[in-house]
Amino acid sequence: MSTTTMQTTAARWQTIKPKVVYLAIGLIAGPLITSFAGLQVLSGTARDRVHAGVVESQAMICAARARTEVADTSKLEWTARTDLAKKWAVMPGSTTADADVASTCAGKLAI
Repeated sequence: MSTTTMQTTAARWQTIKPKVVYLAIGLIAGPLITSFAGLQVLSGTARDRVHAGVVESQAMICAARARTEVADTSKLEWTARTDLAKKWAVMPGSTTADADVASTCAGKLAI
């Protein structure tokens, strides 16, 4: 390589170098900052939110179905409400009740 080419390359690197350094810092610091600020939705968080939504929906269905059997479920004792919720928490196509759905359903029956 000639001296002129090396000087041109060195001058070009000196103009590009700050941008490369800032890019590298941004690629490392950006995800860390947004994660600590709570701006990222991680897969575990998304999975928990989806599960909570499904449980809430199924618990509302369970409570509506249970109220067809007992009109005023708020007058039932805790064990009777829990047993009623376990009975109606079994969703169509399933053979067992989800414990979260049964618990949430029993809470809805108390109101």
